[in-house]
Amino acid sequence: MSPPTSFRSLYASSSTRTPISPPIRIIPLLNSFNRLYGLSFSTSSSLPSSSSNLVFSTRKQSLSIKVQALTAETEQPKWWEKKAGPNMIDITSTEQFLNALKDAGDRLVIVDFYGTWCGSCRAMFPKLCKTAEEHPEILFLKVNFDENKSLCKSLNVKVLPYFHLYRGSDGQVDSFSCSLAKFKKLRDAIVRHNVRISTDHSSSVSEQIEDSTSSL
Repeated sequence: MSPPTSFRSLYASSSTRTPISPPIRIIPLLNSFNRLYGLSFSTSSSLPSSSSNLVFSTRKQSLSIKVQALTAETEQPKWWEKKAGPNMIDITSTEQFLNALKDAGDRLVIVDFYGTWCGSCRAMFPKLCKTAEEHPEILFLKVNFDENKSLCKSLNVKVLPYFHLYRGSDGQVDSFSCSLAKFKKLRDAIVRHNVRISTDHSSSVSEQIEDSTSSL
């Protein structure tokens, strides 16, 4: 038995329609995307973090090296802190200066007035140290101008480097400015004012020779 006309037309129209796909499960799909994007986000976010950590670590190492180099540099004595020997003394006060002159007796005392910022003072300093080593009988006093301004002012020290020479009861025997180019001026002053020590030394040697001769 064939279906009625109304049902036949409905059947024909339904047979030509595209079949309906099964429903998509949205929630599992979203969960899958979340897992996928979550993994991707975690990976991408970890890269900048790792990179920044690497940069920070590199900078930290560089800073550590610079600090170590600076520490090593600061541990080295400054040029004006070096001493030629026990006959070279740093003066830190007027009282110490006066006591050093008094305790020197008849020794020749050479006072070096300098500034840590003075290029001429720095250039000349190695030669001054060498001279102090060559003359252990002479007392060398180093006076930092910036740390002893009142003392320098009272001694009328206005230029650097500047030298004062003292000798026992004679007091101040010479004063002059000097530089590396004119260092001979200081050497000549030593020869001129250190005569008494040389004479005394020669006398003592002569006395020793005479004593040894008489004993024979």
